[in-house]
Amino acid sequence: MITRRTFLSSTSLAAVSLAAPGIVSRALAAGEALTIGVPVPISGAFAANGQFATLGAQMAAEEIAAAHGIEVSTLDLDTEGKPATAVRKVQEALTQNGVKLFAGGILSSESLAMGNEILRGGGAFMTTAGADEITGADCNKATFRWSVPTYGAINEAIRPIIDALPDAKKWYTITPQYVFGDGLLNAAKDVFAEKGIEHVGNSYHALTDKEFSGYLTNAIAAKPDVLLLLNFGSQSSDTLRQAVSFGLKQRMTIIVAWASGLEQFEALGPDVCEGVYFGAQYWHGADTALNRELVAKVQQKHGVNPNYSFAGSYIISKLLLEAAVTAGSPEGTGVAAALEGMTYEGLTGPEEVRAADHQVIKDYYLLKGKSKADMADKDDYAEIISSGKSFLSPEQAGCKMAG
Repeated sequence: MITRRTFLSSTSLAAVSLAAPGIVSRALAAGEALTIGVPVPISGAFAANGQFATLGAQMAAEEIAAAHGIEVSTLDLDTEGKPATAVRKVQEALTQNGVKLFAGGILSSESLAMGNEILRGGGAFMTTAGADEITGADCNKATFRWSVPTYGAINEAIRPIIDALPDAKKWYTITPQYVFGDGLLNAAKDVFAEKGIEHVGNSYHALTDKEFSGYLTNAIAAKPDVLLLLNFGSQSSDTLRQAVSFGLKQRMTIIVAWASGLEQFEALGPDVCEGVYFGAQYWHGADTALNRELVAKVQQKHGVNPNYSFAGSYIISKLLLEAAVTAGSPEGTGVAAALEGMTYEGLTGPEEVRAADHQVIKDYYLLKGKSKADMADKDDYAEIISSGKSFLSPEQAGCKMAG
C-alpha cells in the first residue's frame, strides 16, 4: 500500500517551531517541496498502530506547510511489520520517488533494517522502535530515535514498583522472541540481579501468537508476586485480557512494560486495566505545553485524544521536517546536522537529541489503571505514578557512529 497526501501552505493550522535556538534556517528554493515517507505496518498484526501513525505524520506535515509556506507531502508505506517488506518499500521510495525523509518503523526488527538502507540512500530516518541496538551497537548517522529504548523503559517501569513493593521478590516474565523482547528481558534481568529479585521463570512466544493461556499457566505454576509482560500492542492486550480472565490480578501484581497507551486501554476497557501498571512512552494527560496543544488540535480535527502511535509519529515527523527546513534540504547529512544536539520543548517536556548516538533524551511514564468509578472522562483510564529519564551513555550502549 502506497498513499500520498499533500498539504499546502494555505492550511489554517497553527504551528509550533521545534527548531533549535540559534540555528538560522536557509529557505527552501522557490517551489521546492518536502516529502516524508511513513514506513509503518498498515496491515497485519500491528495495523492499528500504523494507521494512527499515518494520521500523526499528516498533522505534522500540515503544520510545517503552514509554518513555512511550503508544500509538504506524506507517503504512506505499508511495511506489514516485515523487515524485508519494509526495506523494499524504502528502497522504492528512495529510488523511484526521491524521498529522503522517513518517520516510522514501529517494530524494532524493521527499523534496524530500514535504518541501514536509508543510510545507504543518503536519507534521514527517525523511529519510535525500542531495541537498544538502534542507538547502540547498530547506530548510524542517518538514524534517530524519539522513543526511550528498552533499557530506559524497563528501569522507569519496574524500579518504582520494586521500591513500592519490597516484599514482591518473585517475578515471572512473558517475552516476544525477537530483538525488542530480548532487549526488555535482558534489561529486566539486570535490575533483578541488582535488587535481589528472584526471576522464577520466563515464557517466550512468537510474534504470530494470539493464544497465551499456556504461558499464563506456566506463570501461575511458578507462583510469582509479579507478572511482567514484555510484549507489545495486540499481543500484550491479548495476554493481559487472558491473565485477568484467569484471575491473575487477585494473585499477583501485573505490569505491562511497554504499553501502546490509549488505543490499548480503549480495546481492553477499564475493568481489565484497573490496578494494572503500564510503562508508556506517551500519555495524553501529561501536563506539558506542546502536549496540551496537540491534544486540543487532535480533538478538534479528529474528535478523539491522541494515542502513542499518533503522538510518536507526529513528533518524529515534525522533527525531521523542521530539520529539513533548517538545513534547506531533505538530504540526510544536512538534516542530521540540524538535529544533532537540538533541545526543544517536546511532548514529554524538555527533550534533547543527543548528538553522539542520535537518541532523544525524554521522560518515560509509569501509569496505573483506574477503576471505572474514578475515571473523570471516557479516556481517563490511568494516572501517572512516576516519570523519569534512564539512559545508558553512548559508550555503554556500544554506539560507534557509522556511515
